[in-house]
Amino acid sequence: MRRSTASCEAVANLHKVLARAVALLSAQELEARVAVLEPLVTEARRERLRRVTDDRVGSITLLLDSLHDPFNGAAVIRSCDVFGVPTLHVIERGEPFFASTTVSRGSEKWVDVVAHGSAADAVDALVGEGFELIAAEPDGELSVSALGEERGKIALVLGNERDGIALDVRRRCARSVVIPMRGFAESLNVSVTTAILLHELTRGRPGDLPPLDRSRRYLRGLLKTIERSREVLEAAGLPIPAPTAGT
Repeated sequence: MRRSTASCEAVANLHKVLARAVALLSAQELEARVAVLEPLVTEARRERLRRVTDDRVGSITLLLDSLHDPFNGAAVIRSCDVFGVPTLHVIERGEPFFASTTVSRGSEKWVDVVAHGSAADAVDALVGEGFELIAAEPDGELSVSALGEERGKIALVLGNERDGIALDVRRRCARSVVIPMRGFAESLNVSVTTAILLHELTRGRPGDLPPLDRSRRYLRGLLKTIERSREVLEAAGLPIPAPTAGT
């Protein structure tokens, strides 16, 4: 049975509407809105938003195959935030992806969680963006250190707590990685596995988001930081556009 507490929320696509709206703005339009909002935050906050945005590693992402426990989901989100991974993809099989906000501790605000209704949709989307899928599993052929030497676009694939990675996803993974173990336990919690592998994957990788994407995420950070930020922009004649169907 899935844990049920007041802090567990369906966080997939939480920021989708805002991200789509900000994506409609040109570079010049982004700069104009940033210029209005920046004076409303402290210099320290501006510097932190800039630094975190600049350090995001868009060439690394995660694909979770039907994760069940909201505490695990939240811990994975937090690891993505800590190691600079801006987007997490999830396959929802029969139940929505939930995360405990008491565990994620606000990281759900800074990581885009993209839900896919089927394995094919998720894999096709990632492959279409140029990602190589690498599965984390007990008999993987890559060592953790070898994984850390990879420099291409990688989508790390992790499976359900009980069933692991489903066959329809595993078949689409080009390679696999294993974390060596020397104790009686034969597996690690999925969130621990995520943290170990993300640390290795992102170590030495500089932030690599395109300039326009960095600007969009910086504006989104200001919007989330400043109370009634949309009203401030509307009063300045610079509203955030509402996305229409298909945009």
